[in-house]
Amino acid sequence: MDRWAERFAQPARVCARCVYDAKVPHIQFDQDGVCNYCRMSDHLDAQYPTGAEGGRVLERLADEMRRAGRGKRFDVAVGVSGGCDSSYLLIKAKELGLRPLAVHFDNTWNSTIATENISNVLGKLGVELFTYVVDNEEYDDIYRSFLKAGVPDLESPTDIGLATTLYLACDKHRIGYMFEGHSFRTEGVSPLGWLYMDAQYIASVQKRFGTRPLKTFPNLWFWRQMRWMVMSRIKKIRPLYYLDYHKESVKRMLTADYGWQWYGGHHLENRMTAFYHTYFLPRRFGIDQRANGFAALVRSGQMDRQEALEELRRPPAVDLELVAMVKKRLGLDDAEFERLMEMPRHYYTEFKTYKRRFERLRPLFWLLSEMDLVPKSFYIKYTSKQNI
Repeated sequence: MDRWAERFAQPARVCARCVYDAKVPHIQFDQDGVCNYCRMSDHLDAQYPTGAEGGRVLERLADEMRRAGRGKRFDVAVGVSGGCDSSYLLIKAKELGLRPLAVHFDNTWNSTIATENISNVLGKLGVELFTYVVDNEEYDDIYRSFLKAGVPDLESPTDIGLATTLYLACDKHRIGYMFEGHSFRTEGVSPLGWLYMDAQYIASVQKRFGTRPLKTFPNLWFWRQMRWMVMSRIKKIRPLYYLDYHKESVKRMLTADYGWQWYGGHHLENRMTAFYHTYFLPRRFGIDQRANGFAALVRSGQMDRQEALEELRRPPAVDLELVAMVKKRLGLDDAEFERLMEMPRHYYTEFKTYKRRFERLRPLFWLLSEMDLVPKSFYIKYTSKQNI
């Protein structure tokens, strides 16, 4: 059977509460038919309150940031992509009386809409932008390397690049806090077998399959990560964890008040990310990342479960012009592209990574997560002994 149709044709046991099915890595069902990812979400839900209590937590954190920012230009760094979550975070930072610095990692694959969204929101808020631009030919070579490696983690360099860029901005401007736009209530937590990332992994893939050295790519080497976490004590705050955050109402507000435009789906503001979510993962690995967001929205009551299940039975809409653009920009003819789409599947476990080191340092990362120096989701996923 063609891999493109594989996920959407084979029935599998589905969680009685969300929409995850038995194909999700490491999934387990309890006696009520509820999956372990729902239980994980419940644990996070109890740990990160919303409503009045969540508001008090955010106000306390904002007061802490304002005090730490005295004598400096900025109180907090906010990663921006032109998407809904990051745009809202900038607005929230201003509402909390903070002086945010917007931070953007430009992997040279931004859509026009994303670029315009960043400009419109920052212009209206009067927020300064820190941008790190990677060499486009080097970055295209990294993408080719991941395609040749046959692994699902095509977008891990972008996630690592943004994380490093945030740290670089904080380091340059002596900022002690950063805002991240993740929400487990609207995005979920991507299973480890669907996405893995670390600096050693990226370097290992590029060394084996790349044709260019990593000169401009901002890799998050372990020693840099530890320096910024342990020595500089740069805290990672996820404000959406404490807010009653409803994406549809936020999108309407952004459109009406900031001239913001919707780009068609979660994470689709970047052209390669759109290709990755709508074409590459479903066809190549039978993975539909929409399930993460749908499952989270169902758990939080923002999406009807039956509606989500029906939507997941239909493959993601594919923009064939986007696919053609990816092939052209990466210098892949039709035959080579098809070969890469049909070659045997491989996984991060076949490359050098920091995974074993993260596992050995599990107690340290637990402590760092308790101090808001590393996200709780990182501790849960990367320090456990689960693999694919």
